[in-house]
Amino acid sequence: MAQQLWAKEPTAEQIAEQQIYKQMGVSDSEYELICGFLGRKPNYTEIGVFSVMWSEHCAYKNSKPLLRRFPTSGPRVLMGPGEGAGIVDIGDNQAVVFKIESHNHPSAVEPYQGAATGVGGIIRDIFSMGARPVAILNSLRFGKLESDRVKYLFENVVSGIAGYGNCIGIPTVGGEVMFDDSYDGNPLVNAMCVGIIDHDKIQRGVAKGVGNPVFYVGPPTDRDGIHGATFASEELTEESEAKRTAVQVGDPFMEKLVMEACLELINSGIVLGIQDMGAAGLTCSSAEMASKAGNGLELYLDQVPQREQGMTPYEMMLSESQERMLFVVEPQHEAQAQEIFDRWGVICAKVGKVTDDGRLKLFHHGEVVGDMPVTALVDECPVYYKTSAVPAYYEQNAGINTLRYEEVTDLGAALKKVLGSPNVASKAWVYNQYDHMVRTSTAVRPGSDAAVVTIHGTRKGLAMTTDCNGRFVYLDPEVGGQIAVSEAARNIVCSGAEPLAITDNLNFGSPEKPDIFWQMEKAVDGMAEACRTLSTPVIGGNVSLYNENAQGAIYPTPVVGMVGLVHDIDHITTQAFKQEGDVIILLGETKAELGGSEFQSVVHGVTEGRPPQIDLDVEKKLLSSVLEAIQAGLVQSAHDLSEGGLAVALAESCISGGLGAQVNVVTDLRSDIALFSESQSRILLSAAPDKAAQLQEMLVNNGVPAAVLGKVQGTDLVVNVNGQRAVSESVNELKRVWEDAIPCLMN
Repeated sequence: MAQQLWAKEPTAEQIAEQQIYKQMGVSDSEYELICGFLGRKPNYTEIGVFSVMWSEHCAYKNSKPLLRRFPTSGPRVLMGPGEGAGIVDIGDNQAVVFKIESHNHPSAVEPYQGAATGVGGIIRDIFSMGARPVAILNSLRFGKLESDRVKYLFENVVSGIAGYGNCIGIPTVGGEVMFDDSYDGNPLVNAMCVGIIDHDKIQRGVAKGVGNPVFYVGPPTDRDGIHGATFASEELTEESEAKRTAVQVGDPFMEKLVMEACLELINSGIVLGIQDMGAAGLTCSSAEMASKAGNGLELYLDQVPQREQGMTPYEMMLSESQERMLFVVEPQHEAQAQEIFDRWGVICAKVGKVTDDGRLKLFHHGEVVGDMPVTALVDECPVYYKTSAVPAYYEQNAGINTLRYEEVTDLGAALKKVLGSPNVASKAWVYNQYDHMVRTSTAVRPGSDAAVVTIHGTRKGLAMTTDCNGRFVYLDPEVGGQIAVSEAARNIVCSGAEPLAITDNLNFGSPEKPDIFWQMEKAVDGMAEACRTLSTPVIGGNVSLYNENAQGAIYPTPVVGMVGLVHDIDHITTQAFKQEGDVIILLGETKAELGGSEFQSVVHGVTEGRPPQIDLDVEKKLLSSVLEAIQAGLVQSAHDLSEGGLAVALAESCISGGLGAQVNVVTDLRSDIALFSESQSRILLSAAPDKAAQLQEMLVNNGVPAAVLGKVQGTDLVVNVNGQRAVSESVNELKRVWEDAIPCLMN
């Protein structure tokens, strides 16, 4: 920006008079606050540093009041929000480290690199904690696949995720993809990474020890990604395409070297603090490390490795060049640290030292080019309490009767139509591009309720998933938030794991709009309540706001990433029917709830009304009972009922297992509602014939509704409703429809 606007950097007076700070996302009132903290007008580098540190992406200035509502502690939580990633104890001196973050706006203008560097950044968050990354997941949203632009974004985002993850050697094991017009022009690309660590290896991003040297690690700094944090904190417009320079360029091969060198450095025991250079690059990492230690920091920018000649202090501080880290050691360990990075062929340069004055001081060519209080940068950003107002659409939806649609009688055709929807159809076109078996620890591959990776040297495993139905959150943000957490927990339990905690990615429109802020606060309230009830605290996450297009805001999409502990690998469970004769049992109560359902969208062409309601105490009872049954060895398969309801759950279990089913649904509901309602707190189980009675008895004793539907049999899915034939379809035909939907649209 400096070189585009000026032959040389503008003076502090020019910055003030011409309001250059506004181009960096700083308001008039914020500029006055900055002047007050400095006791003078900021120079160009300083206003750039403040602009990124005070962006929504770094400071959470619009969302912080809401984030405080989340439960963030628990008996297993070793580290909650505030560091690179959260950490949860899994026993035996081991812990799981995980986090999810967005790269939405970069992916909208440069989908391959936007997605790739999103993966690279979240991986660095994990190994900066000292953990070995073991799995990657993602949560993606796009417009409808009928659009060539959407196909381009979809194809290149998936390629970017695959290109980075496959090269670095970390399996991409799961995730979700949904398509809706609301995401047209503003896709969501959320990346999650999971790692494993021993308790004594846990690191923090702190600049400890006055006088200790500060080291830069990774490739030289370039001009790519400048103002990336600010770019992520504003709405996309027609001019956004010109901001491709705000999108970073990744190198997974370099990241692999940096990761291995950093993990060796951490294992050596000499690191006092380490943090990745993610959003806002050198600025954020240096300021935050100093702040968390209660210290100051001096940076000597002449020593910063640079790929291009003549880089200004402004450019070096705001560059978001990838694969870079910052760490602190004691002086006597400098040579040992240098030797490790030399051996891995990674640049390691001493660029600063820890001070006791509480200031971030920048030196360039022997002059002070920046001098700012660390607390002002990190802790004193103004927090905004935005106005909230109930949207008109929400009130209008209250009066809509979603049962008014004419009854669908050809339910076989309806099932194939829903199965062929890109939201329900097989995502093999996506995950077949990912290496999900590298490291040989993947026990459950993509395509079941949750992915599972085993933990080497133990009989334990980790189940992981990402979930959110944006339509539900749009129709009722509080209920939709509860459902997002509950569905994630259901997927974890259906895989045989105990839910541990969540990380979230809150994707919303502009908080400046009262109706959008209302969506945010209600969704957070719902998520927080579900987390408290289900004992799954929030240990970290990300907020992505200003996600809008010409039609308005995206559907509110607070993505939940959840990890669970498989206590014994014998408990690992999948959705596939296992063998002929197994008894099929439906848990939970089906109600007349079509609002926000895939059936409503695909068959009736609308999204309206209210979403399914949920009783969190009922959900908790269901989850504990199913986990108990799985751990007792009574369950052959388990599958959460979500998009498409009972009909789709039966079809998916048949398709996954290559087996048919003969079932009869007894209900007071209309047949189409009984089969396609998306009522919550329902799970489809199968059990061996000799264990079905014991399973039913356990469920009844626990107060969980359980209805025997039929058995696994043959090669067709045959569904009767109250004894009347509703669906009779070949499983092979259903599989063809399910598997071909996305490839056909992409050709």
